[in-house]
Amino acid sequence: MIEFAPEKKQRSNYPGQSSTHKNPYLYPKTSLTDLSPSQRTWKVFKRNKIAVAGMFFIIMITLTAILGYLIMPDSTPMANNMTIQLSVKKPGSAFMMLRLRKTEPVDTANIFAKMLFGQPSFYRDIPITGYRYVKDSIIVNEYIGAEDKPERKAYFAPAGGAYGLKTPLLGGWGAYHRTFWLGTDVYGRDMLSRLILGSRISLAVGLMSVIISLLLGVTIGAVAGYFGGWIDAALSWLMNILWALPALLLVIAISFALGKGLWQIFIAVGLSMWVEVARLVRGQVMSLKQVEFVEAARSLGFNNTRIISRHILPNIVGPILVLASSNFASAILLEAGLSFLGFGAQPPMPTWGSMIKEHYGYIVMDSAYLAIMPGLAIMLLVYAFNLVTVGLRDAFDIKSQSTRI
Repeated sequence: MIEFAPEKKQRSNYPGQSSTHKNPYLYPKTSLTDLSPSQRTWKVFKRNKIAVAGMFFIIMITLTAILGYLIMPDSTPMANNMTIQLSVKKPGSAFMMLRLRKTEPVDTANIFAKMLFGQPSFYRDIPITGYRYVKDSIIVNEYIGAEDKPERKAYFAPAGGAYGLKTPLLGGWGAYHRTFWLGTDVYGRDMLSRLILGSRISLAVGLMSVIISLLLGVTIGAVAGYFGGWIDAALSWLMNILWALPALLLVIAISFALGKGLWQIFIAVGLSMWVEVARLVRGQVMSLKQVEFVEAARSLGFNNTRIISRHILPNIVGPILVLASSNFASAILLEAGLSFLGFGAQPPMPTWGSMIKEHYGYIVMDSAYLAIMPGLAIMLLVYAFNLVTVGLRDAFDIKSQSTRI
């Protein structure tokens, strides 16, 4: 008996039938021109792997800054828990700490309040080299320096008393080992905690400054470019005057007028960056106000505010976003410079610029990392924003986009 092999089913490339290989004539490649502007921009941006890496680095730093006190080793307000005996300790240093409960009451913060403002410590930490019990007292060898002999002290700690430490100490809770992963600063504060909190200050200054500069720059630039005439001449004269002033000197002058503080830095840096936004928007609006769709909007009787906000500005979002990303990096550098000069956020609030100022003298010593770490943080964050700026510029540049994915 002759058996015939089963007939193989031919794969079809017609719609509605399964196929592993699609006919290129029936399923052409997606063209960039077939996508919406936002989809086209995102696809081109994703091709730039370096820009995407910069974006993910910014997202990681942003999440770290938002969580803040929840992930910091030192969750006290401003990460300002000083232990003078542990001044300028190298990264990875570990010490035994005696934890004594404070006699004054301390309010417990909820999770959101702790995330934003921190939680005052319930305890006082004392570095020790050893401890033992003698009746109702704790005899400890207090650490007072690497080159000095420990100082012996006694703390009265009856079971269930004010400190309530006898039982916890025997269980290993009152005395614990603490590791300073990035070392300590000149005041014995945890460097890792202050670096994390410093990222929140830098990002906040950058964000608020960019928002202020966009609000002023887009408004003034759109008015000057759309109406022209004497309005354009007056606003352009103002922009040219401010454009001639160095940004850092302008920020310092505004800081002198407003005083020292965090919100003063928001305003000062924002007021120093709106001019370049206004110049960009003015030029873009002047080139678009005579095109057909704007003339059609005028013929339909739309008012000037609607024409500017709903017909012109949406078409210049790309250049504005590119400039905003660049200004974000500039704002971080300006804030660091102001903090280094003493015009930024005031102590004990940690900023990367003030951390460099406090420790730049250690650069020529064996503790140069105290100034290098905040400087490296500034450099990496600014570089990440510059990478994103280049990626956005290429993504919004239609001439540089290929016709097919």
